[in-house]
Amino acid sequence: MGAGAIRRWLVLGTAVLTTAGLLILTVPTDAQAASSCAGRKVRSLPFSTGTVHVHRSGGYVCAVTLPRSPGPRRTMSVSVQARGNRPVVDKGEYRYRAGPVTVHAGQRCVWVKGRVGRGSVSSGWILC
Repeated sequence: MGAGAIRRWLVLGTAVLTTAGLLILTVPTDAQAASSCAGRKVRSLPFSTGTVHVHRSGGYVCAVTLPRSPGPRRTMSVSVQARGNRPVVDKGEYRYRAGPVTVHAGQRCVWVKGRVGRGSVSSGWILC
């Protein structure tokens, strides 16, 4: 194999590795986004434009909203409210997720809401 062929293979290999690395860094998977909450996943609340994942660890409840398809910035929100308290909210223009938000619920019920664009979900009182 000549020096020119080796050089072409090195350039191609470098380009492939660079592209793969950039994709891994810029496109979070469902597991990466959901892992931003501690504990085990206890609910998934799907809706037309996304899903809210709810996790519980001890007396804490955490939620994150993920769009059905990541892409351009759009309005997203997630909120968790323990019964008797005010909701904790994360709302803004995001590409990949809103949240995580965490509340100490103890043994109390929680109300979880999520929104991506015009689609939304509201759980009602859950995890009682």
